[in-house]
Amino acid sequence: MAAIAERTLAPVPARRRRMRATVGGESQPGGRDWLEYLALRAAFGALAALPLGAALRVGELAALVAYLLDRRHRRVGMRNLEIAFPEKPIRERRRILRASFLNLGRMAVELAHLPRLSAERLRDMVRFADEEWWREATSWERSTGVLVLSGHFGNWELLVFAHGMRGHPVHMVHRTIANPLLDRWLNALRARAGTRTIRKRHAARAVLAALHERGLLVLPFDQNSTRGLGVFVDFFGVPASTNAGLARIALRTDAPIVPAFIVREGRSARHRVHVLPIMQVERTGDPRADVVRNTQRFSAVFEDMVRRHPEQWLWMHKRWKTRPPGAPRLY
Repeated sequence: MAAIAERTLAPVPARRRRMRATVGGESQPGGRDWLEYLALRAAFGALAALPLGAALRVGELAALVAYLLDRRHRRVGMRNLEIAFPEKPIRERRRILRASFLNLGRMAVELAHLPRLSAERLRDMVRFADEEWWREATSWERSTGVLVLSGHFGNWELLVFAHGMRGHPVHMVHRTIANPLLDRWLNALRARAGTRTIRKRHAARAVLAALHERGLLVLPFDQNSTRGLGVFVDFFGVPASTNAGLARIALRTDAPIVPAFIVREGRSARHRVHVLPIMQVERTGDPRADVVRNTQRFSAVFEDMVRRHPEQWLWMHKRWKTRPPGAPRLY
């Protein structure tokens, strides 16, 4: 791993960010936002008009085109795979990344079809590997609420929908999408299954309120955290700045943590939800050390699932972007 940590890319000039008008603290859409939104809604409308099986093949084709043309995300994905799997040949890393793109294409199709899916159809598409174990795991919600450890894995939106459709009050911490129109549309789609979204910047109080309601709280755990918001823990043998919110909430509330991951079956629209053993926080008497210790435990669980199903994870995100002080850049 030392060889990987020493490799750096040439400095990248800072990109100028679009300034947005705001009203009451909320970002207002501009012309480019409207174009993106209308184009996506038109594409989703066309996909929804096709039978699901045919639409999945169209989604795969679009994903392959994106894989070939989107050099920036392809480069990030290959770099991540080099960091995570230095022992794998380049051909195998390319196969995994291509499969990850294909997963996104299929996921987009399923999102397009979600408004038309009945609860019965959704239950048929998304099954739990062990329903009895899931019922036992979620029985904790009646007393403390439950923290769900998950991330951008498989069709993560369907994972949240599946919980909501089974009658569990679901709250999800959500990082706001840059395009406010797409952000509102996606949150409205989530609300159809009873999912309440909590904006990340407003999370502290809302998260505690959600647990007081004895529901499920889904916290995506797998993306880079900026310095000061996360803690560095080992992820594939490399320090990764990781959201410590899950550990902090669990330490404060004693709510159990249930790792849950959704895995697609082949090229189909069928999925299995794998619920892993319930986790409780470990305490040493040192609050800061406890946050790092438990975040590392959660990271190890997530890494193990990615190792088992690497094609199901979102590799196109700069997971190791934030580095420890003095460490070389990896992108």
